Amino acid sequence: MLYSSAQDWRDAPSKRVLFFGMSGLGKTHVSNMLRDAGQWFHYSIDYRIGTRYMGEYIADNAKAEAMKVPFLRDLLLSDSIYIGSNISFENLTPVASYLGKPGGESKGGMEISEYRRRQEQFRLAEIHALLDTEYFIDRAQRLYGYDNFICDTGGSICEWVDTEDPKDPVLAELSKHALMVWIKGDDDHTAELVRRFDRAPKPMSYQPEFLTQCWNEYLFENNITEDEVDPDDFIRSTYARALAHRQPRYAAMAENWGVTVTADQIASATDQSSFIDLIARSIDAALESRTQTT
Repeated sequence: MLYSSAQDWRDAPSKRVLFFGMSGLGKTHVSNMLRDAGQWFHYSIDYRIGTRYMGEYIADNAKAEAMKVPFLRDLLLSDSIYIGSNISFENLTPVASYLGKPGGESKGGMEISEYRRRQEQFRLAEIHALLDTEYFIDRAQRLYGYDNFICDTGGSICEWVDTEDPKDPVLAELSKHALMVWIKGDDDHTAELVRRFDRAPKPMSYQPEFLTQCWNEYLFENNITEDEVDPDDFIRSTYARALAHRQPRYAAMAENWGVTVTADQIASATDQSSFIDLIARSIDAALESRTQTT
């Protein structure tokens, strides 16, 4: 870990944390709270993905749709209009819309081959954005004078790393520069996330092997062809499985690379001081646990 003890964390002139876990458990909430305190730089992985690594894909996809409309096509070809995405920390919809959902085109889905292509684009974009963390730590200090730093990651970070490999290049790099903090939900949180997702299913990114297994099983169990798949129904059926798939991966990341806090504990950290206390306690708990297992 970046900090050798709770006291080391408390005394550190530069406090750097990286949050990971499922979306909806408080990563962005606590990041915004610390940023608004005025002493923390907030680096959003999803925002970096959308602006730096997938911005051109998103804009080109919108242009491709506009080119299907003769009126807009003529304006684009004559450079009379400009099409771009309006991504912000609060609005990452362009990234989700580009990722889309697999299924029948008549039902609002896309062919699974195109879906897989975009998933791979996102995988590479997320890895690049994660590895930009050190650059933004330096940039925050050098350019803006922020010593304290928050990296707010997406829920899919665990899909692209080997959580059991001490030499995993992404995790090894991240752990050198920030304390990795898993925000862990309990059964009630999981049930609420599933209910929320059922009401408004949104695009997700999946480990390729997991996606293939879920897709093939869905087709078989429903006895349908790819173009008959309802995209919302498919991702609803996959969401709870995705939570279960990711949970042990998050746990291994915390065990091998960082610390764990609960979603309830994060919700109760209402200011900078209580957050610092919470992380100090989590460092002590992690060190004690590791001492007992050795």
